Formats: sequence, structure tokens, C-alpha cells
Amino acid sequence: MTTTSKSFAEFKKLRDAEEFFIFFELPYDQTFVNVNRLHILKQFSLLITEIDKAFPDLSEAEKLDKYKLALEEAYQVFVTSSPLETKLFKVFKDAPKNVVLTKDIGTES
Repeated sequence: MTTTSKSFAEFKKLRDAEEFFIFFELPYDQTFVNVNRLHILKQFSLLITEIDKAFPDLSEAEKLDKYKLALEEAYQVFVTSSPLETKLFKVFKDAPKNVVLTKDIGTES
């Protein structure tokens, strides 16, 4: 699974979700990426941070191999769950103000 023909410098230049999938030669559904782009990239970024912290001494090739797996994982997270369920972004974490949710309304016995 080695991505040795790819350089870390090339990876650092990538910006769009599609560029990452193409770089790592991973299949993806364009419609799915269009809908979940920010969530996939955010999850991928979090996984990269974890990899960098957990494995500071990896070679560039080993790091790219782990990043490829991280992109696959980030993509799959949103295949199996919704952005609301994963709560990656602040907007999903904050409790609404001045709003009563139906789930918060109890019935009195």
C-alpha cells in the first residue's frame, strides 16, 4: 500500500477534497463529496493531527500511507453517519438558545 511515488511536498499543496482522493488514488462518489465535503475534510484534518501526534518519527512515505487510510476513514464516517451525529463543527455542538426542543418536553404524570 506504499505511496512512495507521491511526495509529501505534493501532498502539502492539495486543497480540494477531490485532489486528496486523486492523489491517494481512492475511489469516491462526486455527489457524496459535494454534499459532505467540509465534513470529510474536517474529519480528515482531525485524523491527520492524531497521526502526527501519535507517530512523530514516521518517514514521509509511512506518513502518507497513514494519511491515505485516514482519508478513507473520514469518507466512510459520513457514509455510515450524518454530520449532525458526528458533531464536528461548533454549530452542531452548541445548544440552541431560546429554543425548546420537542425531546426536552416531558409529559406530566
